[in-house]
Amino acid sequence: MLIVTGAIVARPETLDILLAEARRHVAQSRTEPGCLLHSFHQDGEDPLRLFFYEEWESMAALTTHFAHPGARRLMAAVREHAASTEPLAIHEAVAIRP
Repeated sequence: MLIVTGAIVARPETLDILLAEARRHVAQSRTEPGCLLHSFHQDGEDPLRLFFYEEWESMAALTTHFAHPGARRLMAAVREHAASTEPLAIHEAVAIRP
């Protein structure tokens, strides 16, 4: 399983646009093959910061996701409306049962 994290920081005047795009992107991503979990969260200390958390079955599924028009649409919105971004991180994980 792969865990993907990343964050964007909106400008105050573009927060609503980025929230709408993030909601659209997450809803679409959840329908894609290999998506185990896809969410974003508005930071409780900085409401302009949107944190993305994703879990994917494989690198093939994630690569297909990155090529999806919905992912490209989100990235275009981020380039246009975000004040800044934090680096995307991809981690390989193994579930451990307690």
